Amino acid sequence: MKNFMLIVMLALVGCGKAHAPMPALPAGSTVVILGDSLSYGTGAKSEEAYPVLLEKSSGWHIMSEGIPGDTSSGGLQRLPKLLATHQPKLLIIELGGNDLLRQTSSKLIEDNLKAMIQQAKLQGIQVALVAIPEISPFMAAVGNLSDHPLYARVAEETNVPLITDVFSEVLSERDLKADQIHPNAQGYAEVANKMKAALSRLGFIQTP
Repeated sequence: MKNFMLIVMLALVGCGKAHAPMPALPAGSTVVILGDSLSYGTGAKSEEAYPVLLEKSSGWHIMSEGIPGDTSSGGLQRLPKLLATHQPKLLIIELGGNDLLRQTSSKLIEDNLKAMIQQAKLQGIQVALVAIPEISPFMAAVGNLSDHPLYARVAEETNVPLITDVFSEVLSERDLKADQIHPNAQGYAEVANKMKAALSRLGFIQTP
């Protein structure tokens, strides 16, 4: 019996920490996506960007604040004005990819992400963090990208839900990419589907 309980405990540890369901946001709720070129939709037409598609499928009013080339430091500087202007119910953070391309230290990226999360939380705004893949030309070439571990650390330390494996999976598929770091129109459609599924699992989107 003791051995059985030990196996169960080890299995639970291996499954990781599940985040408690979040309050669902009704249709029409304002949501801000703070990001870079991935949220801007580089590699596809503007109407094919995932925030546009997610708005249609979720019923939310999504303010896409993706700026190509932006970094976590840039996002941190932009955030106060965006929160004051839009007063969202939910902030989705998709940043860090350009930091990783520029070999910015993981600590600085983590500090910036934590500061953004803290700003939103102090205003009573819910936050979801989107994981970005590790920069690996070899893994990209063989179609086996994985999320950078810094996002899991930030999510755990700040107790915010983490949206995992979206860009890692899409950018691992050659047919879904416009270039090495951006999806094409089909890829962004898949990103939107995966984001909606993740947000539904987390409780943000009420599923029938």
